[in-house]
Amino acid sequence: MRGKEIRLKHLFKQSRRLLIVPMDHGLSVGPMSGIEDIRQAVKSVADGGADAVIVHKGLAKQVTPYLMPGGCELIIHLSASTVLSPEPNRKELISSLKHAIRLGATGVSAHVNLAGSFEVQMLKDLSRLAEQCDLWGMPLLAMMYVRDGTRESEYDPVKIRHAARLAEEIGADIVKVNYTGSPETFAGVTGAVSIPVVIAGGPKMDSTANLLAMVADAVEAGGSGVAIGRNVFQDRDPTLLTRAIRLILDSNTPKEVLRDLPFFKY
Repeated sequence: MRGKEIRLKHLFKQSRRLLIVPMDHGLSVGPMSGIEDIRQAVKSVADGGADAVIVHKGLAKQVTPYLMPGGCELIIHLSASTVLSPEPNRKELISSLKHAIRLGATGVSAHVNLAGSFEVQMLKDLSRLAEQCDLWGMPLLAMMYVRDGTRESEYDPVKIRHAARLAEEIGADIVKVNYTGSPETFAGVTGAVSIPVVIAGGPKMDSTANLLAMVADAVEAGGSGVAIGRNVFQDRDPTLLTRAIRLILDSNTPKEVLRDLPFFKY
């Protein structure tokens, strides 16, 4: 069995759906609420049953005490930009695959913004990274977003379907995209690729109920999991919310689980 297959099994754990909590926001927007103490943030979601967290290389050594075989795994995010930049949508690779391997990562991730003037360079970077990941046996999560300046495009089912297929064709093992708003349209996204599709959480939502309903709808539409950051680590009880998402992802009847969750109402 190749190294990539072994690592993917560590992430998906007996073929169940994937629960990732990205915590790479500190580089792009600063130490936002919920991740000021990265150790506590990782511990809280690991205790709730998260399969993996995503951090940048400098924080890896701080969170390793909360990572364990069969538990929460480490994904190193390799690309970045900041909100301070005049071109915040221009993502550049800031770390290497070999460094992520030395840090003990189970996977790596990279961010691509489509429909902008720097799209070609980001696609080149992702393509080279995919080849390196195949060479070294490392799973690659591609975070694919449509960023042409309009909110409608960011959630357009046709464009998101294209973004997911692009990630697969370029060599990614898992693709993260925005949820398209309905099970019917999202089924068109998951049906267009053979690699696992996980949904992004996006900006902080005003309702836990809406968040969990989105997760359940995505699962019913063929989604393979979630990669939700601030909507989890900024919740008043990240451990409890992670457990609720875990229950939905592991169920064959996510809508029934949703109805039975006691804090679905808050």
